[in-house]
Amino acid sequence: MTPLLSDVTVNGESISAEAIAAEAQNHPAPKSKPGLAWTAAARALAIRALLLQEARRRGLAPDPQEVGAGRVETPDEALIRQVLDAALDPPPPTDADLRRAYEAAPDRWRAPTLYEAAHILLPVRPGDVDGLAAARLQADALLATITRSPRAFDGLARENSACPSRDAGGRLGQLISGDTVPEFEAALDALVEGAICAAPVQTRYGLHIIRLDARAPGAVLPFEAVAPRIREMLEKAAWASAARDFVTGLAAGAEVTGITLKAA
Repeated sequence: MTPLLSDVTVNGESISAEAIAAEAQNHPAPKSKPGLAWTAAARALAIRALLLQEARRRGLAPDPQEVGAGRVETPDEALIRQVLDAALDPPPPTDADLRRAYEAAPDRWRAPTLYEAAHILLPVRPGDVDGLAAARLQADALLATITRSPRAFDGLARENSACPSRDAGGRLGQLISGDTVPEFEAALDALVEGAICAAPVQTRYGLHIIRLDARAPGAVLPFEAVAPRIREMLEKAAWASAARDFVTGLAAGAEVTGITLKAA
């Protein structure tokens, strides 16, 4: 990869163009704009350097913790966590804060929506352009048949679907919000009961012809039932805001070359 920028330095500590190029793989960007991934990677590594420098300034020694089944923090990950734990102490949300958050967007705190749906799955492997084109032709033909004769859905699902639900004519039974991939659920939300999607819906599994049989939106849950979730949400938001302010303060007092951290 041809470097798009020079090396970056943070308080005299150099971050090589090669390290930035490697980190850029973790920052998706349009193929036509690789500079966006490079810039995001350079900022991420510069911030990492600032935090590790601050940890050393405070004399912290790494104390790695287990962060998942069979996974333990690296020494650098531990130091970053420790310096943030030491530096950040955002005020906890009050009961009034929780109530305001609840009343500002009550629909956010609904019980899951219940769906009854059916589909025909035409599988496509990710990245298989030819397979996708063939599946789209098949899906369009199936949709044309179903449009002329909606009752044909059951038989066509049994004959063509790659999902085990084919044995039930494509019926998926009762689903709740979150049971399906986002594209599938978005299609369900856009349909009226009894309708079939006018176009195939693409997900990582392939193409779906979707029919919504019934939908029951969840009721808004009482404040008392969701207060713990709201508290957790506000605590995380306060911590993230404090972390941004802390990093901004470190960046303001640092000598950084090769990248700007104003938007970091």
